[in-house]
Amino acid sequence: MEFDSLVLIFVMALGGAFIQRVTGFGSGIFMMTVLPYLLPSYGEATTLSGLLSIMIAIPLLKYIWKNIEWRKIVPILITFLIVSWIAVELINVVGDVFLKRLLGGMLILAALWFYIFNDKVHVRPTIGIQVSMGILSGFMGGFFGMQGPPAILYFLATAKDKNEYMAMAQGYFFIGNVVMTFYRAKCGFLTSEVVLGWSCGAFAVIIGVMLGALVFKRISSTTLRKLVYAYMAISGLLALIS
Repeated sequence: MEFDSLVLIFVMALGGAFIQRVTGFGSGIFMMTVLPYLLPSYGEATTLSGLLSIMIAIPLLKYIWKNIEWRKIVPILITFLIVSWIAVELINVVGDVFLKRLLGGMLILAALWFYIFNDKVHVRPTIGIQVSMGILSGFMGGFFGMQGPPAILYFLATAKDKNEYMAMAQGYFFIGNVVMTFYRAKCGFLTSEVVLGWSCGAFAVIIGVMLGALVFKRISSTTLRKLVYAYMAISGLLALIS
């Protein structure tokens, strides 16, 4: 891997970590706008994205276990783990161009819908809602390394405050990415190129998490929601044009 590619990985890892620590999600979406062009295969790009996302959650593990309400997360997490395994197995046989365009459109529509109807939408942590969001999240995570949006919309709507929201989101991403790394390793995507990229991006993640934490402490729950929806719409646009 060339030096300029390693520099780009460092920059993307720093930006992804900062975004995720502020909004609760988005590292995978941000990094996957560039990583597929730096790694030999799309599967290796999703593997590197997942490994860096694991690192983002590690500093928050004590905070996560303290604030999670597990009944709101276990069904969606189990569904996600099953569906993401199927998606990872299919990644080499499904064309990603059409799916990325579809993903972009879905992100934009979801962001607009929730932004407009935010105060009128009341989602309860039922099994049906969690399974539905887990299926969508599983396919998006397995194919694109972007499992966040469906789960994030659910967590935002059901968390009692921004601390519970952040804990559920980071706990979900941490467990999900750890398991998906095993899935991807089994499929041959955990290569020496991925390890080299991870070694370069690890330090950047630490810096990004620290900077993001400073911003997160200073924003209200209302502002956080608006940031999440705005970033989701921007991410959809990037998926459409990348």
